[in-house]
Amino acid sequence: MVKAQRSRAVPDDAPAAPGDATARPHRAIARLAVPAFLTLVAEPLFLLADSAIVGHLGTAQLAGLGVASAALLTAANIFVFLAYGTTSLVARQLGAGRPDAALSAGLDGVWLAAGLGLVSGALTAAFARPICALFGASAAALDHATTYLRISAIGIPAMLVLLATTGVLRGFQDTRTPLVAATLGFTANIVLNLVLVYPAGLGIAGSALGTVIAQTGMAGGLLWVVLRKARTSAAALRPHPGRVLRAALGGMPLLVRTLALRAAMLLTTWVAAGLGDVPLAAHQVALTVFGFLAFALDALAIAGQALTGASLGAGDVEGTRAATRVMLWWGWWGGVVLGLLVLAVHRVLPALFTPDPAVRDALAVALLVLAIGQPIAGLVFVLDGVLIGAGDGLALAVVQVGVLVAYLPVLLAVRANAPDDAVAALQLLWWSFTAFMAFRLVALWLRARTDRWLVTGAA
Repeated sequence: MVKAQRSRAVPDDAPAAPGDATARPHRAIARLAVPAFLTLVAEPLFLLADSAIVGHLGTAQLAGLGVASAALLTAANIFVFLAYGTTSLVARQLGAGRPDAALSAGLDGVWLAAGLGLVSGALTAAFARPICALFGASAAALDHATTYLRISAIGIPAMLVLLATTGVLRGFQDTRTPLVAATLGFTANIVLNLVLVYPAGLGIAGSALGTVIAQTGMAGGLLWVVLRKARTSAAALRPHPGRVLRAALGGMPLLVRTLALRAAMLLTTWVAAGLGDVPLAAHQVALTVFGFLAFALDALAIAGQALTGASLGAGDVEGTRAATRVMLWWGWWGGVVLGLLVLAVHRVLPALFTPDPAVRDALAVALLVLAIGQPIAGLVFVLDGVLIGAGDGLALAVVQVGVLVAYLPVLLAVRANAPDDAVAALQLLWWSFTAFMAFRLVALWLRARTDRWLVTGAA
């Protein structure tokens, strides 16, 4: 593909040229990754705050939150391509010197997000109890899970719009504006949850309602920023059915990739639910901590998406390779640092989430295994982000489905042979999940070693 020519009509707030990032990759990665890290941790902090607040209501409530959170994140995160795909497409258009086309592509993603959010939210609310029942939790946990999921479904449209608008801004290499929205949203979430759960007496329903309000405010703020940017350019604000349809079709490979990834997470929670309420409650908190760490490492993946898309859009293959090597270095050492931090507090954190000593013991062991696997996770997220930024969605879909197929026998063996002791059973489950991450690393590494993903130009 012929290298695209850069237009002279670049707005004042355009990101740095790809060549700048190639010359100073550490600085470019830090400029994008640090605000992205602080933004990304807001979502797992929502769940961590919910877990800490709900956990003191009782073990059944915390177990119910675990089931509802897994279902809710699936309902929203299967559409994560709205952020990832939009970032890649917008970055490529900018790298090719076409900022107006970049905004038009971003707005198509926002309209698509709104439509998908309305449908997904309605279906999740209507089938909240059957969805939660699939996990096989106890009757008490199921009631709390249904309540939380049904209320949270109201906020799914806002979640998806938030994904799309964040993707647009990341494509413009603006990770600071989403940081402001996340900071305000997280602060509001904690205040609302504390007030609605305890003084207002709404219990787990108050936790769900507070998070919905906070997320809706975040989505509205970022949408306003994107629309204001669009008004200063030649980008059309009205939806174009053909372009929106193309955006949906273009996101299908990433949707398949995400479905396979979420299936692995859901099946892991399904196995935890079969172990009993104590392992399930501990697994919920451990999985939330994993989400916190994953979003932290995903900041490097976001830098990878933006920098890879921009450099390939400008035709700079060598610069893309060089930046990838630097980001892998960051991913490995980032994982090491996070693992050491979790290791240092794996006996302290459980007391923040539950007064139940059995849940605390099981959680401490799960966190220990989680800490050991963080360097692997760091490499996985970087490689995933680089390939997404390159628009290598079809290969990512094939890779993730293959990894899921390899992981299924491991999970089934854990469910069939798990010991009766809750601590030992959860430890075995988390070792199997670490194996899943290792499978992902091998598959992504084999793809990244080839040249087939290094496609240059605006499309």
